[in-house]
Amino acid sequence: MLRIPTFALFVCLGVDPLLSAADPPAHALETALEAALIGAGDNRAELERAIAGVAADQQDGMRWLIAQMPAADRSTLTSAFLIEHCALAYESWRAAPWHADVPFDVFQDAILPYASVDERRDAWRKDFRERFLPLVADAKTAGEAATKLNRTIFELVNVRYSTKRKKAQQSPYESMETGLASCSGLSILLIDACRAVGVPARFVGTASWSDDSGNHSWVEVWDDGGWHFTGAAEPTGRKLDRGWFKNRAKTAKAGDPKYGVFAVTWADSPFAFPLVWDPSNTTIRAVDVTERYARTDPVVPAGCARVFVRVRAGAERKAVALTVRGAHGKTWFEGTSRDETADANDHVTVVLPLGATATVLPQGGEPSTFTVTADEQLVDVAYRAASTQPATESPIDALRAHLERGGLDDVAAQEFAHRPLSRDEAARAATLLWDAHAAAIRATRAAELEARAITLGDQTMRFWFKAFGDKPKSGRSLWISMHGGGNAPPEVNEQQFENQKRLYALDEGIYLAPRAPTDTWNLWHEAHVDAFFARLIETLIVLEDVDPDRVYLLGYSAGGDGVYQLAPRMSDRFAAAGMFAGHPNETKPIGLRNLPFALHVGADDAAYKRNAIAAQWGERLDELAAEDPGGYLHQVQVHAGKGHWMDREERVALPWMASHTRDARPSRIVWEQDDVLHDRSYWLAVDRPDPKGRVIATRAGQSI
Repeated sequence: MLRIPTFALFVCLGVDPLLSAADPPAHALETALEAALIGAGDNRAELERAIAGVAADQQDGMRWLIAQMPAADRSTLTSAFLIEHCALAYESWRAAPWHADVPFDVFQDAILPYASVDERRDAWRKDFRERFLPLVADAKTAGEAATKLNRTIFELVNVRYSTKRKKAQQSPYESMETGLASCSGLSILLIDACRAVGVPARFVGTASWSDDSGNHSWVEVWDDGGWHFTGAAEPTGRKLDRGWFKNRAKTAKAGDPKYGVFAVTWADSPFAFPLVWDPSNTTIRAVDVTERYARTDPVVPAGCARVFVRVRAGAERKAVALTVRGAHGKTWFEGTSRDETADANDHVTVVLPLGATATVLPQGGEPSTFTVTADEQLVDVAYRAASTQPATESPIDALRAHLERGGLDDVAAQEFAHRPLSRDEAARAATLLWDAHAAAIRATRAAELEARAITLGDQTMRFWFKAFGDKPKSGRSLWISMHGGGNAPPEVNEQQFENQKRLYALDEGIYLAPRAPTDTWNLWHEAHVDAFFARLIETLIVLEDVDPDRVYLLGYSAGGDGVYQLAPRMSDRFAAAGMFAGHPNETKPIGLRNLPFALHVGADDAAYKRNAIAAQWGERLDELAAEDPGGYLHQVQVHAGKGHWMDREERVALPWMASHTRDARPSRIVWEQDDVLHDRSYWLAVDRPDPKGRVIATRAGQSI
């Protein structure tokens, strides 16, 4: 396969040369202030009241703000509006943990202003500070706070990218009213959120890419003594200095109003920010920052070119899995095209040899062949879904007929499985599929449940279970409890199995103790265990009326080792997990985002450093929960005076676990695989699992 090189964007961390103009000499400021007051006309009294109405230590900021504000604002803004913005800007700046790293001139130019460009003037600062300050309470730097805001606020206020927004430069509340925004509207919203919590932020963009293919806006934030960029509401926003647009910006032209990259400034500057939605407006000042984005070295290898692939269904872009192949069938690229939720200039990019003939094969659509003729070539693919089914046969009817023929195992390979469904059709399809699957389980697994043993390949897992309490209408809970031992003679592990049967009692539910299929040291996290547990859970859901959303995993000692390992890699199957007196080996907690996790160990359980590592996991879970609000619920307790045996004090975890139910369709998934690979988790699936890959996916309505 052709290698597609990536290039790091060189970013100079120096201060913009014109930024020092933000703090002009006193006489120059007074001259500018008087000119602003004269320009205010009948509104002069409001501006003077604003100056008089702020605290003495905010006077310099207010005078600068009025002297530097866009001319159109002088005659319209009220003193109340300006006083609130000014007072809260100072409060946010001074209270921020990174306050000492933000010079006064940066504060004036990138925290104090109430607007970015010519958007509607909203009184957003108090509201945004109350909404967003808790999200960054643990942030130590401005950059950390900015990235946290970027990955959380858009889902919180329900705003996404769309070309159907009312206008490009929407104010924050205009975007929040409709839930739609352009790259400019998204950037304005993120900038105001940053400023509300004391993070210096400013509006950046280009009026046109060098090939005239479009324009773009993004955000710069001040961190660690310099400016860094990020794309608002973009997947790369988890880290600074990343974005789909960084390669496009490499060919920008310094000093060129059309092809340069400019950052908005309120300080004096010879440049005007190019407002593509209102080219005649030259009142928004700008700093030319092209030098930090442009590169002189080759963007692509000699003899190659970047090809942008866009798949359209009618007038709208469509997100579909696609493959790009060469003339002899060699696969050059696999990926997914962008739909209308992505920026209009954000395309899937493929680096191909110049002169090559290539074919785009969109999944479920018809192929399209083209020749590579130039760098940044845009290839449009018309999506026309191929169909072999009669037009009158609905996908639900086709599914029903296929299942009646006994075709449960190959549904995904059928043409009807790739046709779109309405919400009602999706619900009916799910019912048909589950009913067929449950019928197959009833027909084939009753004997293994009766025998209390499952055989897969050359391994057998025995199990024992007992029901407690009355069965709820939704079905019983299921508690899978793994025994200790491992790396011992079979009779030792057999005794551990017997002990586990008596270890806990429930108020309600099925308590199930499995016997490990092997006697190895890693008896509960060998690769075959996942398949045994998946089958066991399914069987009990169908034949013992277990509630699929109340399945719990727990284990002691070597069983605890198994919980550490199985919980993240099978998190989509469980409502909660309880790890008691175990050791994690190489696994990490990142995959526990949607699985409540109880961790109990004796303070004196020093073998294999179980106690120390448990404490480290507790600290890491605290960090993850703080970084990802709503995720990584956990209960961690190190029991004082207890060794490896905790005298059943760990039982306090059971009611905490029982208080949680599984969310089968979480809005956010963090999926990281280790040595045992799966091809799916929750509503995600991959064709080829990656042992070193991490997938972070969010869902808002029908947008993934």
